[in-house]
Amino acid sequence: MILSLAWKNIWRNKKRSLIITIAISFGLWGGLFSGAVMMGMMESVVETAINRDLSHIQVHKTDYSKEKEIINYIPGGIHVLENISKIDMVKVASGRTLIDGMISSPTSSFGTKIVGINPEDAIKLTDINKSILEGTYFNAKYRNQIIIGKKLSERLNLKLRSKVVLSFQNLEGEITYIACRIVGIFKTASTLFDESNVYVDQKDLFRILESEPIIHEIAIKVGTTDLIEPTSEKIKSKYESLDVQMWQELAPEIAYLSETTEIYTYVFVAIILLALLFGITNTMLMSVVDRTREFGMLLAIGMKKGRVFVMIVLETIFLSFTGGLIGTLISILSIAYFAGKGIDLSAIAASMESFGASTMLYPFLPLAMYIILTIMIVIAANIAALLPAWKAMHLVPSEAIRTY
Repeated sequence: MILSLAWKNIWRNKKRSLIITIAISFGLWGGLFSGAVMMGMMESVVETAINRDLSHIQVHKTDYSKEKEIINYIPGGIHVLENISKIDMVKVASGRTLIDGMISSPTSSFGTKIVGINPEDAIKLTDINKSILEGTYFNAKYRNQIIIGKKLSERLNLKLRSKVVLSFQNLEGEITYIACRIVGIFKTASTLFDESNVYVDQKDLFRILESEPIIHEIAIKVGTTDLIEPTSEKIKSKYESLDVQMWQELAPEIAYLSETTEIYTYVFVAIILLALLFGITNTMLMSVVDRTREFGMLLAIGMKKGRVFVMIVLETIFLSFTGGLIGTLISILSIAYFAGKGIDLSAIAASMESFGASTMLYPFLPLAMYIILTIMIVIAANIAALLPAWKAMHLVPSEAIRTY
């Protein structure tokens, strides 16, 4: 009975209840949608980095991160790569030859990371082939092909089919040169990456170096993110002498931002609920003041003060929950719509690229967010109900009845 009475009471003044309900709905929608956009942006940064070059797991020679020299390659790298590829949890693995060098055009020179890849394996691991703006990915018919970033081509005034010279130290510490022809120009979500990385076929590097195949880095992708840690542990146990790192260890700044974005969303929504809490409290206080005589009569005919307290609390919860439910429903629908269609941010492409995020944003919120939000609404409603309920419970019946 008290539940039914509390529900009817909040709609006795429809205009006031509708105003606070709409305020709660749009406040929550704004907070949740903003949070979904932030989380979508960070997810874009993580996914873009993983698909560009980071991968889920990387294997190097111990201390390679401290001294990234050509001689610090993985001993027996080809055999290690073959064995890692056979692990059940590994979806794809590819070996890379990494050399710091210079790229020179007829007009200028610039420092770059020379990434030697097996084109057939790398195409399964990265999205570089999908980022080609001009030309092709690689063509097996020709030697000394190179793919460079759009930003680097602009810096060195290079075009498709232009010739460049790569210079770097060989295994004996001598300077080696290789003349390459540009067969493709790529553009990723990171201008810094595009400016500092070039891709060549490993076979061309091995021929110039006059060496057996050398692998500095084994990049690995697994089927799902849940498999990253167990796969990493399995590889570590098998190759204790090598340095095995997950993407969170390779890019701790991205991992930190990814973890804290969800916390920021909770805090943002909590601030909105805190602001709405004052509005809800004010609405319920007005309701109590308007019904002072009514509460006095209820207390006079024997209703216990505890039931009056519970009734006010229930009215506040119903009012808050109605607004919260509508706001959450609007959020789910709008987030689902834009998660499928995406939000085109090409108008601010330069800013997004400097941040390392894609210009197409897909907002999302985890299911746990909605569950926690429900709990937060109930807690906020109970807090908002305390003052109005306390005021109603402490009315003196004889005085309240004489109130008009």
